[in-house]
Amino acid sequence: MTISDRALAIAAKVETFVRETVVPYEKDPRRDHHGAPTDELVMEMREHARAAGVLTPHILGDGDHLNQRETAVVLIKSGLSPLGPLACNTMAPDEGNMYLLGKEGSPELKERFLKPMVEGHVRSAFFMTEPAEEGGAGSDPSMMKTTCHLDGNHWVVNGRKTFITGALGARVGIVMAKSEQGACMFLVDLPDPAIRIDDVPNTIDSSMPGGHATLTIDNLRIPADQMLGEAGEGFRYAQVRLSPARLSHCMRWLGACIRAHEIATDYANRREAFGKALIDHEGVGFMLAENMIDLKQAELMIDWCASVLDTGSLGTVESSMAKVAVSEALMRIADRCVQVMGGTGVTDKTIVEQVFREVRAFRIYDGPTEVHKWSLAKKIKRDWKAGRA
Repeated sequence: MTISDRALAIAAKVETFVRETVVPYEKDPRRDHHGAPTDELVMEMREHARAAGVLTPHILGDGDHLNQRETAVVLIKSGLSPLGPLACNTMAPDEGNMYLLGKEGSPELKERFLKPMVEGHVRSAFFMTEPAEEGGAGSDPSMMKTTCHLDGNHWVVNGRKTFITGALGARVGIVMAKSEQGACMFLVDLPDPAIRIDDVPNTIDSSMPGGHATLTIDNLRIPADQMLGEAGEGFRYAQVRLSPARLSHCMRWLGACIRAHEIATDYANRREAFGKALIDHEGVGFMLAENMIDLKQAELMIDWCASVLDTGSLGTVESSMAKVAVSEALMRIADRCVQVMGGTGVTDKTIVEQVFREVRAFRIYDGPTEVHKWSLAKKIKRDWKAGRA
């Protein structure tokens, strides 16, 4: 499946918007307690994106999505600034939540919950992960302890969730809980008095409004018609969401690392030491050359995985491979950019130090590298056994 001229044109518009309109906002002081942009700042940038025709650019006017390869070229460009995905409404968790609702939501749920998200008026949150110290679901969703049961025409949900990105300030929630039939998903309006935010810790990353909250769900009553799909199908829906969402993270942070590499390259060509430009010192020049290699390999891995998803496959194996390969490559790139820039690289004078922090967190979010490797190793063993049968 080829990348259309339409998608390339959208990507070009997004790049121009991010470089010319969004980048100047990187020094805007409107930030929350852990350094993330406030909703006021986000909505102001989105008004600019709406005017420029680049708001939610991967979802077309008729509600259809660009295919995954086309989405990649657009989301990479939106990631050229840490603020770009927020401004263009391509950020996590909203982008993944919109994808899931577009695939599995009823017409009524799409009108009520998806439409305001696509229009960029509200943020959303995905309530799946649970506190590890309480034995809840993390990388292993089968450990889920949050429960739900039917009471008349309502489902009643109780449990605890943690690392719920964007929960503080979100207006739409997708809540995952376990019933007698199996895992279920529900759409809820936020805030709700039955969902109490207990803590929003400071974290190494600071690009996502609302932080990563820990919260308690206490007898949350949800109308039965707000269940997403069918009872017991929640884990399947989670895979519909998570495989493309892992890849979308790769797309956005590749864009950020492209920009960090540009900044480090500019610094290495302008800064002189020991009688010549830094780039002419082999140790520095080789780091930038290695960046170039890793950037291209990350781009190719994203394109390959996107091609698999475009065939209609869930692509869980491929997205795990991409998540590992791309996140590790981007970590190397971000680290080299800091190293090339020396003292300046660890200051907030450029976005390089933020990109380093964000990519470090990305190696954990949506499944740590080790969990994906373990999953791949299990597949290798299964395939080996099948080959011997």
